[in-house]
Amino acid sequence: MGGESGTVAPLMSPSEKRRALIRMSSDIHDELQAFRRWLKWLCVDQSNAWTACLSWFVFVAMSIAIPALSHFVLACADCDTRHSRPYDAVAQLSLTGVAAISFLCISHFVSRYGLRRFLFFDKLCDESETVRKGYTNQFNRSLKLLFIFVLPCFAAESAYKIWWYGSGGTRVSFLGNAIVSNTVACILELCSWFYRTMVFFLVCVLFRLICCLQILRLQDFSQVFQINSDVESVLKEHLRIRRHLRIISHRYRSFILWSLIFITASQFSSLLMTTRPNADVNIYHTGELAVCCVSLLAGLLILLRSATRITHKAHAVTCLAAKWHVCATVDSFDAETLVAVRGDEQLVDTASDDGGDEEDELDNCKFDPSYAYSTISFQKRQALVTYFENNRAGITIYGFMLDRTSLHTIFGIELSLVLWLLGKTVGIS
Repeated sequence: MGGESGTVAPLMSPSEKRRALIRMSSDIHDELQAFRRWLKWLCVDQSNAWTACLSWFVFVAMSIAIPALSHFVLACADCDTRHSRPYDAVAQLSLTGVAAISFLCISHFVSRYGLRRFLFFDKLCDESETVRKGYTNQFNRSLKLLFIFVLPCFAAESAYKIWWYGSGGTRVSFLGNAIVSNTVACILELCSWFYRTMVFFLVCVLFRLICCLQILRLQDFSQVFQINSDVESVLKEHLRIRRHLRIISHRYRSFILWSLIFITASQFSSLLMTTRPNADVNIYHTGELAVCCVSLLAGLLILLRSATRITHKAHAVTCLAAKWHVCATVDSFDAETLVAVRGDEQLVDTASDDGGDEEDELDNCKFDPSYAYSTISFQKRQALVTYFENNRAGITIYGFMLDRTSLHTIFGIELSLVLWLLGKTVGIS
């Protein structure tokens, strides 16, 4: 980041140029300055050897050492029924697991690509003013969105920890004074929880931010069907969008897949432990586990919603191109055509339950009649529509497209597993 070099000598070989451009040039005083300070404060910045060592030290301390000490040392063995923590192991392992996945991914992203290149700020110079302003606004909202998800869960976790330590949950006085020991232990546990949750949500929010950029680009790209564009420029722009979507998919596919697997395993472990015959389920025992489950599911929903939303937008381009082709092929905009188009437009405007008003910009049918008589030949328009139909873009995980159909499939599989598990534990058939 600061101190990175983006200049490439003109006599370099192609392989040397690729190695030189692995990290993108940036300036410590650019638009990412505040975000870099936030990364340093969170100790996930690995722009140099010193910050990398500090980052790994904080990760080991906050994600492994403190949770292990809390579980094996601070939790008393002779606690009363309210202060026993039978589900602490599941909660700690779940948070540590997703934090480890997130930390490894963000470390790899920042150290290999650099922050500007990873967030596609180096590509904004090729975009329209609308896309640049929209992406900048989304970037400025990212930290606010991060705290919107984290702070409510952190408040609930803080209330639970303060109650647990304040009401005598542990009798280990490792500092000689019980009150001081409990205060220090409570603060360390809350810092550990905040760090692990924040790292996980940080990667999720960055993925949402990158998807927002591509959605803005798709909305801007849809405007080419309102003007008399040539096929070559439309095809080049769509190929560029598909390439960026493929880059995002390759960078994030491991994180999305492992997060889905790990969070699913965590939820099923929690369900298995709380539905067994001798389980003692109450707010004192399952409070921390409930906060952990809600946090993980919220992060997973951010990932899946962002991926399916951008895939839906990319697929809508095919429908838009087909409508453009039909309108350009018809000899005239007669009354029946106008009625059909306006009727379709009303259907789009009323379909608010599928995605809200933000999808109307791409799914609109408002073609200007002056562009109905396209100068592009029928064969070229048909070839372009055929290309869109056979080269649909979107977020993929090792070739598996993340769209609404895939979400329904995932939901059906997990619901079947839940019912099977409940049938084995509480007798639901």
